[in-house]
Formats: sequence, C-alpha cells, structure tokens
Amino acid sequence: MEKVINDKNNYKKDSASNIKVAFFLNLGFTIIEIIGGFWTNSIAIISDALHDLGDSFSLGLSWFLERYSRKKKDEKYSYGYRRYSLFAALINCLILIIGSVFILSEAIPRLFNPEQLNAKGMLFFAVAGIIVNGIAVLRVREGKSLNERIVSLHLFEDVLGWAAVLIISIVMIFKSIPVLDPILSILITIYILYRVIINLKETFSIFLQAVPEGINIKEIEDKLLKIEGIIGVHHTHVWSMDSLNNVLSVHIVVKDNTSVDKIVEIKRKVREIISSMNPIHSTIEIEYEHEFCELRDNECF
Repeated sequence: MEKVINDKNNYKKDSASNIKVAFFLNLGFTIIEIIGGFWTNSIAIISDALHDLGDSFSLGLSWFLERYSRKKKDEKYSYGYRRYSLFAALINCLILIIGSVFILSEAIPRLFNPEQLNAKGMLFFAVAGIIVNGIAVLRVREGKSLNERIVSLHLFEDVLGWAAVLIISIVMIFKSIPVLDPILSILITIYILYRVIINLKETFSIFLQAVPEGINIKEIEDKLLKIEGIIGVHHTHVWSMDSLNNVLSVHIVVKDNTSVDKIVEIKRKVREIISSMNPIHSTIEIEYEHEFCELRDNECF
C-alpha cells in the first residue's frame, strides 16, 4: 500500500513538472509567434499564436491547479480539491472558443482579399513551432486527467497545424498563392472548435455529475445481485470528481436474518466488483428486507 501511495505522489510531482516545462516552452514561443505573425503577415500564424496563448494560459493554470489539487480534504471541501483541474479545463475550452471565433472573423475576409506573405519567414516559424510544440507534447502526453488530456490534445494539434504551415510555406516559396493562408487558418480553426466542443461536453458532464463514460449502472447492479446474500440493489449512483477519480454510493438489501459476518463478506465482495471503477470513495448502505427506505421507490433518485 505504501508503494502505491508513493507511486501516486511521484506521478503528481512528475505531472506538475512536465506541465511547468510545457508552459514555459509554449509561452516563450507564443510571444515570438505573435511578433512573427505580423512580420510575415500570416493570419494562419497569428491564429495559431492566439491558440497557443490559450494553451499557455491553460498550461499555467494547470500547473498551479495540479499543485493546488494535492491539498487534503478539509471542512470546506470534504472530497478534497481535485475538481480545480476541471475548472482549468473549462476555462481553457472557453478561451479557445472565443479565440477561434475571432480568428474566423479575421480569416474569412482574406479569402476574398488575400494579402502577400513572407513565405520564408513562415517556413522558419513552422520548423520552430514543430520542434517546440513537439517537445511540449512529449512532456505531457502521459497525463491521465481530463485537464492534462486536453492540454496534450491542443499541443498535438499545434504540431499538426505547424506541419500544415510548413507545407504551405514551401509551396509559396515556388509559387505565390496567398489565399492558401486564410484557407489553412479556417481549416485549423474549425478542427480546433470541433475538438474543443467535444472536450467541453465531457467537462460539463463531469460538472453535472453524469455517470462516467464506460460505466453502466444496470451492469453494476446485475453483478451485485449475483453476490450470495443480496436480494436487492437500488439507489446506485456513480459520478466523477475529475474524470479520473470516481465516487459511488449504493443501497444493498439483504434478508432480515443475515448475520454481521455475512454482511462484512458481502461488503468485501461489493468492493471487489466496484474496484475497477477506481473509486476514491464508496458508500455501501446495507438494508434489511423489511426495513423501510424512503429512497427505494423514489424515482427522483
């Protein structure tokens, strides 16, 4: 058990360190990228710079909240501070949506009035962008929380975006086709919006305490009913704290003459079944067959 706890603590330290490195890499390159976007007159680079600015904010917030989420439970937060990482994910999604709408408003007019670009400058920034974002992706790709996965996804999208800029800049060195820049910007932005909306939906689901993906309440209850001594299961709830750690509560009905030793054995078997859901907290309430339970027939719960 001590080894498991140490492994989790080491993971948290590594995670915070990786996000810290990715944050400074991303922020430093974003500043250079904004300057380079105006220098090359590339709306694609400017759009990616704003996207990176959102990523930098998310990384900085994630770094802070990763450390903050280590705080133990207290009188105010009885489950601890894990949900602060979700808050960072939500803010990041909203920033990216606002930034994407702004970029579309700038890029679409350029489809009809394309401007000349500095292709060689774009080539330089594309190579630098692939290297910097590639290093950042390697540092955070092992993250397991929703917030880390969103950050990793955005950084990987940056690598793909810069790869596209690289191709366009090479083409434009040999032939001037300035309309390719706004087209590229719009395509990248639409793809980013698509991915952000998916992540935003998952974030809201967790905030609204939806059943975590991959968990089926009916299947859980069917498995529990197969345990010897259990004659009924109801009021089963599963929700997630941060997409990684889940909470479960369930009411188990047993016969009136069930012994204390048998109840202890039933609880042990129930915990074995629910262990695959990675619960950080579980409440197993035992009820006798003829015991009154106001929740048993309450459809609101």
